[in-house]
Amino acid sequence: MGKRRRVAERRTAPPGVIGGVIALVACGAGLTAYTLYGGGSAAGESSATAHHENVRTGPVSAAEVRTAATRFLTSWQRGEVADAAAVTNDPSAATALLTGYGKDAHLTGVTLTPGTATGAKVPYSVKATLAYKGVSRPLAYSSSLTVVRRASDGKPLVDWHSSVVHPDLRDGDTLVTGDSGTPPVKALDRDGGELTAARYPSLGTVLDGLREKYGKKAGGTAGVELRVVRGKASRKAKLSDKTLVTLSQGTPGTVKTTLDPKLQAEAERQVGRKARASVVVLRPSTGEILAVANSAHGFNVGFQGSLAPGSTMKIVTSTMLFEKKLVSPNASHPCPKTYKLAGWTFHNDDNSEIKKGTFKTAFGVSCNNAFIDFAPKLSNSDLTKEAQEVYGLGMDNWAIGVPSFDGSVPVQSGAQMGASLIGQGGVRMNPLNMASVAATVQSGRFHQPYLVSPDVDHRTLAKAARTMSAKTQAQLKDVMKFTADYGTAAKAMAGLGPDYGAKTGSAEVDGQKKPNGWFTAYRGDLVAAGVVQAGGHGGDTAGPIVADLLRMGG
Repeated sequence: MGKRRRVAERRTAPPGVIGGVIALVACGAGLTAYTLYGGGSAAGESSATAHHENVRTGPVSAAEVRTAATRFLTSWQRGEVADAAAVTNDPSAATALLTGYGKDAHLTGVTLTPGTATGAKVPYSVKATLAYKGVSRPLAYSSSLTVVRRASDGKPLVDWHSSVVHPDLRDGDTLVTGDSGTPPVKALDRDGGELTAARYPSLGTVLDGLREKYGKKAGGTAGVELRVVRGKASRKAKLSDKTLVTLSQGTPGTVKTTLDPKLQAEAERQVGRKARASVVVLRPSTGEILAVANSAHGFNVGFQGSLAPGSTMKIVTSTMLFEKKLVSPNASHPCPKTYKLAGWTFHNDDNSEIKKGTFKTAFGVSCNNAFIDFAPKLSNSDLTKEAQEVYGLGMDNWAIGVPSFDGSVPVQSGAQMGASLIGQGGVRMNPLNMASVAATVQSGRFHQPYLVSPDVDHRTLAKAARTMSAKTQAQLKDVMKFTADYGTAAKAMAGLGPDYGAKTGSAEVDGQKKPNGWFTAYRGDLVAAGVVQAGGHGGDTAGPIVADLLRMGG
């Protein structure tokens, strides 16, 4: 650190060592030892001479690229941060990151070897030693810099970006060596077996969530790593911190989950047969989550998805209609082919209609307009209140043990309110939410789903404001059993009776040729719900997945 030494002082050292650090290796780009060590006018041109020259324009020359690159790399290697930063077009940002390279990242013994320049771009390799609390490890990687001409005076400078220091850095990111944040965890299933992403690929994000919440509480100790810590712009782009070098792994703590290993394995197998499928299995009497699986493993749609649930939402709508005594299962209730509401014309699937039939029949075959035609008798907030007060949805207060989305049923008016009655409009759910809906029907009351017992960390589970009446529960079970026996769920649920019920759903999505297919069902003390995105009708797509898991767990 400090001021640049005079050339004569540097030449007293042996050719390979400058001030106790390894000299920059000149190769490929024509960086001679004379240029590298500061000799000649190219490296030490006086300001007086530059002042009298005309401002240069146009592309930088090969000589200018060599000179700027050499001065920057040589200064960086020597630890002369101010000198290195001065050769860039953003000295402030360069100073901060280059200072942090040693101070925060704990990288020492830096050796930089330039390669052959291509135009204004100079590649180079980096070798350094990562040393932290008595533990060290070598680090090697490649990067590059580009030389540009400053518009104000034509001076050739290194175009500063954080990627100059390391290719994984974006502007605003930093390098930090220290504790890995949260200690690792060893997650166990309900039988005590270890859960790993290698065995259960869908659990990658779940295991990350368990580590984040329970790493310290479970008694583990954090490891030590060099990582990229994302800045504001990277976080906005949804980039996560990235580990570059692990110095020590840390000691994992142990956390037990409610997952059933057999159901989890079968759920993984089932969703693996579809391109975009997700499923969740619950124990309705307790709320325990027994399985969660997704075809894609980068995002947990089962817990965190936010999708229109289509006609599976008619369970909540029917609860509201029964409680308000607006209809009963066996009441005569036609389903017109079309229904106009606030300027919109609603159609049934395949333009079907039921001229003479019961509400149970309309529920069983999922006839939309038999539900939407109740809209004029409802307040805008009625469905929202029903979802929140009876089913515990949309309150943003579930604490299942890992991140989850608790559903959303916003207050809407006009045609959007009508659409929400059939699970469209602004209504958003995921398989966890819809499994909980069916579980509430089966048990008669809301039990917040959970993956980790609240006894582990003494957290408070969400509760519903009120419980549906026994009469309403019986009515819901009646229409859901009819759907499983004779309606759109009959094919998938064949052979699973008698204590069962189901509801199918198809949710239209802009830009998709086929709707998202939904299915939620219970059998005894087991519930499952699933979605196949862009798959088609729920009875044909998600239905077989759900039914298989109910059959296996029964």
